Amino acid sequence: MTEEAPVLLARYDALLLDLDGTVYRGREVVPGAVEAVAAAREHGVAVRFVTNNASRSPEDVADHLDELGFRTSVDEVSTSAQAGAAMLVGLVPAGSAVLVLGTDALADQVRARGFEPTREAEGAAAVVQGLSQELGWRELAEACVAVRAGAKWVACNVDATLPTERGLLPGNGALVAALRTATGVEPLVAGKPATPLLEQAAKSAGAQRPLVVGDRLDTDIDGAVNAGMDSLLVLTGVATEADVAALDDARRPTYVAADLSILHRLP
Repeated sequence: MTEEAPVLLARYDALLLDLDGTVYRGREVVPGAVEAVAAAREHGVAVRFVTNNASRSPEDVADHLDELGFRTSVDEVSTSAQAGAAMLVGLVPAGSAVLVLGTDALADQVRARGFEPTREAEGAAAVVQGLSQELGWRELAEACVAVRAGAKWVACNVDATLPTERGLLPGNGALVAALRTATGVEPLVAGKPATPLLEQAAKSAGAQRPLVVGDRLDTDIDGAVNAGMDSLLVLTGVATEADVAALDDARRPTYVAADLSILHRLP
């Protein structure tokens, strides 16, 4: 980084950026986001796009970002599917069968970590759960049998809702709640506001001073607080200034800004 680096970029060595509501809204780029990411790279600040979405592959996420003008490589993408699969290492032996509740993208991450994805309870040493819009009772029943038999259970995220053009629909957390009710077991959680996803994203960037950037208090900012990382809340998505004012001091973001343009403002 140079002495001319914008104030915030000069303080950190990586940006851990949320996606929807932060850098884009649906298929539209948030104004100033492309320029902010470009400024970070220009000043030697690593960029990681960090998403709780476990249904899409890192390649698909990178392609979408690239189409929007962010010039993204797949190495800059960190998903809760990657974090969830990584959590299995050390929980169960290499090569174990892992029951996948989720998309093929999640199964691919499980396989990449040296495990054998399965859709059946028999022989499963672990269950990893991410959102799939095709998930139904039969799949949950298999997971219930596996968890009750002692399988380790990792939830990629516990987002209660999924924002869509039709409004808020059930998210992975709603289906996690169904399995929790059926088993009486609490899963280990990978995604925000739990810390594994953020910690793994920072590690992949080689960051010692990361800044978590997002639009939601309950995932992005709470996740940063839990991980002991500084945070920037942008008011381009869910949270408002009134929401921030209502928080206890310990849960407030380090910075609040209208949008990402604060990152590329010069002193």
